[in-house]
Amino acid sequence: MGPLVPDVIGNELNFIIAIFIGIAFGFILEQAGFSTSKKLVGLFYGYDFTVLRVFFTGGVTAMIGVIILGHFGLLDLSLIYINPTFLWSAIVGGLIMGLGFVIGGFCPGTSITAAAIGKIDAMIFVLGSGIGVFIFAEGYPEFENFYKAGYWGNVRIFETLGMSQGLFAFLLTLIAVSAFWFTTIVENKVNGIPNPEFKPARLYAGLSGLAILIGLSAFVMPDIKDSYLNDIENINYVNNYYIKEMTSDELAFRLIDDDNTLQVIDIRPMEEFKELSLPHSLSFTLKNLFVKDARAILAVKHKKYVFVGEDGVSSKKAAIIADRLGYDNVSYLRGGLTEFKQDIINYKKSSQLNSREAVDTDRFRTQASKVIPVLIEKNKNVVIPVKKTKRVLGGC
Repeated sequence: MGPLVPDVIGNELNFIIAIFIGIAFGFILEQAGFSTSKKLVGLFYGYDFTVLRVFFTGGVTAMIGVIILGHFGLLDLSLIYINPTFLWSAIVGGLIMGLGFVIGGFCPGTSITAAAIGKIDAMIFVLGSGIGVFIFAEGYPEFENFYKAGYWGNVRIFETLGMSQGLFAFLLTLIAVSAFWFTTIVENKVNGIPNPEFKPARLYAGLSGLAILIGLSAFVMPDIKDSYLNDIENINYVNNYYIKEMTSDELAFRLIDDDNTLQVIDIRPMEEFKELSLPHSLSFTLKNLFVKDARAILAVKHKKYVFVGEDGVSSKKAAIIADRLGYDNVSYLRGGLTEFKQDIINYKKSSQLNSREAVDTDRFRTQASKVIPVLIEKNKNVVIPVKKTKRVLGGC
């Protein structure tokens, strides 16, 4: 299963669900005729384009689904594994697979489906695949340099093309719909008769229009991380956004009182955090707030979360993101660590104390300026950055 947020499916249940999804996938492939080599190779001879339609439909559905889940913060896109691209081995591997597809009439997945229902040609194909895997594994030291040549990293096509995610999603949907219509025309000409599956034409046209509308929805559903990060770049938006604030005096009081309900989220760079970190603090970055593991820290009941940056604006920006992500009891340190240092750590007594409140504040800050540095020194070597789940290796 994908890295859902919240993590409603544990690792143990994940494997069980994967078994049932695999069974369902194999059943659907067989029912769609993908266990028959004649249907599969029809793509190359022009008389049956079911393979193209199924893969286009699956790809577009998955793409739009990921965009929607990412937009609503239900999927941690940073944990989705992207196969690294090694250009030359990909080209050669694609040629070998394509040639095998044409000759054998199967791809690796469909060959297993056909072999499971007793197709002898598919069993031979699976055996050949196993021999190929064995040869590659045993000869890997010889193939390694070529296999790793032309490394492009974890490529995302829309980034490579320099376009937005939404535009790419719409264009791919448009290409898929166009391919459906074009291949239907080709099939009709090759077979000499109209395909009865695509009648009436009005229904087919209506479904095509619906697909295009769904593709257009990608424009209004940007990745939640990009959307929120762009919003906080607007200073007017930040200034007008209401969220609770915590003063330096209140934070100092809670630190001295060793308030166990307090959780300080420090969003400064790690180097600065190591140099000076407050008690009850964790090192975060703005991007850490979007990962699924952040919920284990930021969704604890009865905790009070105060976001601390170098200044008040950076502190508030982080608190705004946390608030928009749905976390409770969120506030930010007014004036940030700069004001906290001035009012507490490096406090200098005022020469004019004209009210009882000023006298009380002076007394507290004088005491806090002695205690807080001691607490900071004790906490100096306690560096606890937020943990981030690694991407799980995989891919087809």
